[in-house]
Amino acid sequence: MSDPFASAHRVVVKVGSALLVDPHSGDLKREWLSSLCADIATLKRAGKDVIVVSSGAIALGRRKLGLKSGALRLEESQAAAATGQVRLAEGWAASLAEHGIAAAQILLTLEDTENRRRYLNARATLTTLLSLGAVPVINENDTVATAEIRFGDNDRLGARVASMMEADRLILLSDVDGLYTSNPSLDTHAAHVAEVPAITSEIEAMAGDSTSGLGRGGMSSKLVAAKIASAAGAETIIAKGTTQHPVAALSSGARFTRFLARTTPAAARKRWIAGGLKPQGALAIDEGAARALREGKSLLPAGIKQVEGRFERGDAVIVRDMAGNELARGLAAYGAADAERIAGKRTGEIEAILGFRGRDAMIHRDDMAITGDPE
Repeated sequence: MSDPFASAHRVVVKVGSALLVDPHSGDLKREWLSSLCADIATLKRAGKDVIVVSSGAIALGRRKLGLKSGALRLEESQAAAATGQVRLAEGWAASLAEHGIAAAQILLTLEDTENRRRYLNARATLTTLLSLGAVPVINENDTVATAEIRFGDNDRLGARVASMMEADRLILLSDVDGLYTSNPSLDTHAAHVAEVPAITSEIEAMAGDSTSGLGRGGMSSKLVAAKIASAAGAETIIAKGTTQHPVAALSSGARFTRFLARTTPAAARKRWIAGGLKPQGALAIDEGAARALREGKSLLPAGIKQVEGRFERGDAVIVRDMAGNELARGLAAYGAADAERIAGKRTGEIEAILGFRGRDAMIHRDDMAITGDPE
């Protein structure tokens, strides 16, 4: 198989509880974790951004609190997560530090990726961490998530993170080396599937359930994750993670299943902004700002002539020229009230006007989709 990282720019690696936590001692598998962090360091030296989505907090915390095996009540899961998250974060930080890499802990709930203001905050924080050379380690915020709002498993969380961050690879490390035509532990005739162009009902029928007893995800959840990632432009890899250096093994010829992406991350995000969100307001801009949009630049406050509607930060807005022609749609970095105050002003004046240092652009180019001719 070809190296799945050769053309990758940003990689999300999802690690499950069964890989990280020893089922007998309830402790971190530190030697295995150290080997994975060595792989991550190799990816970073090759110029790749790396984000980790890590399970393990509940599995680590339940043994520390003396909780029984089997299903836990919601409040027990939350208590175990609160206890285990400290140990989990320490383990990642120590192992990445061996390679001179700073680890950053990020806890997310489903609502953080659904609410556009929280989405923008999370995206901005993660982008800054990556630009500073850190490896964000993300987990679901089990201490506050409820049964109604949780992701359900970190496979899907990994896919949502890949979508939010425009990653082009999502690596789901598992106890098997990919998708099989049936459960290989039950069927000796099960055949490995090397590549999946599209997830059809026939592919979905091949999935089974989790058997580790530590995690919530199984092959079916990985297929759901692959669907989400594929639509967002990320190629998904399901690979065996039980051996040391599991990521490096993929570049050395280890077997895996590749789920092809249906688009590119940038195109998927632009499509979502252009057609997937209901605009809450509009901005009328001058000719200079329209020319800047055509050149692929962000919309700065100086180019805004008029603010329409009562939108909040993170809401979608329409960008129009002074004749009323739609030019673009994007996610506003300021609410309408603040936008009105800084409209027509230079970026350097924003802090003095608003009393805080905000974003330089009213709409960053990454948060904008051109929908008309800006000439």
